[in-house]
Amino acid sequence: MTDTQSEAATTTDPAQERLRRWRLVLGGDTADGTGHALSGQDAAMDGALAALYGKGDTPQAGRDRSAGLGASAPSVARWLGDIRTYFPSSVVQVMQRDAIDRLGLATLLLEPEMLEAVEADVHLVGTLLSLDKAMPETTKETARAVVRKVVEDLEKRLATRTRATLTGALDRSARVSRPRHHDIDWNRTIAANLKHYLPEHRTVVPERLIGHGRASRSVKKEVVLCVDQSGSMAASVVYASVFGAVLASMRSVDTRLVVFDTAVVDLTDQLDDPVDVLFGTRLGGGTDINRALAYCQARITRPAETVVVLISDLYEGGIRDEMLKRVAAMKASGVQFVTLLALSDEGAPAYDREHAAALAALGAPAFACTPDLFPEVMAAAIEKRPLPIPDTA
Repeated sequence: MTDTQSEAATTTDPAQERLRRWRLVLGGDTADGTGHALSGQDAAMDGALAALYGKGDTPQAGRDRSAGLGASAPSVARWLGDIRTYFPSSVVQVMQRDAIDRLGLATLLLEPEMLEAVEADVHLVGTLLSLDKAMPETTKETARAVVRKVVEDLEKRLATRTRATLTGALDRSARVSRPRHHDIDWNRTIAANLKHYLPEHRTVVPERLIGHGRASRSVKKEVVLCVDQSGSMAASVVYASVFGAVLASMRSVDTRLVVFDTAVVDLTDQLDDPVDVLFGTRLGGGTDINRALAYCQARITRPAETVVVLISDLYEGGIRDEMLKRVAAMKASGVQFVTLLALSDEGAPAYDREHAAALAALGAPAFACTPDLFPEVMAAAIEKRPLPIPDTA
């Protein structure tokens, strides 16, 4: 069946199209009971799927959809080209991740020609960072180029909205008692003067005006991003590095980026280049949240003007009670404390529910946050208002 015939079948024969789709789903060297044989582009698509998903844990008799990719770099390169031809980018990224997980292709990413062939995304960056120490010098420049492309794409998507949202929050957080007319915060002013309501005139006579000034260069908020770099947090590390660079570019925000496993690394001096930040991380290893928070706490100089964002799945390998005491102490001093189980598009990961409940009892509820929601979360923390916690948290 040619492509034109296939399109015609889709239009004129829904039953045949259903059989075709079932045949692609079921796979196999024969028609798998559908009575529909594949040819042309459909056969090529089936071959690409078979190479990745054909080998099951328990092969069935008479069904061997197992072309496989083996360990051959040329065959993998051809396969990468095929899936980019037949499937949309979002599907290609999923198939690449599955190939790395199912077929052990991570080592092939150490070859420059492989890196040039893959579809770059956040998950690929995480894989490359985990392979960094094993990466030969001939591959490192290619790997940096791949990471830089992903980072630049993320910055284009996220930076403008983040700066606009946080600039507004910073302006509103700089309250003044004698505001100019266009700076009056009418909602807060009315709420503060309700006792001066005059029924006969049906109006409020404000004795005290509340306004938001303009955040000047000298009026700063301090933001500390404290990021767990254990292996399961790879996507969060990538997004946190990008957001850290964006925040560091804002003159009204003093930003610190700290990553940790059982050790603590301060990457603040590299925030002008998030690619350097990412290659300064070390994905994998244990977790000592208490040690990381102790480091952050010691560097807070203006608690009432500080937001600490802990990004972790909360599997603590350090001293649990000390960790909770530190969070309580920071909140008591005026710090706005935010706990994110993940900063990614993947939803909440597996996390320590007991620790999450303990933090919630301290007034620091833990929830997963998407990159698109993160600016709103930061704005709410800066303004000291309730966080926009997703319903699915």
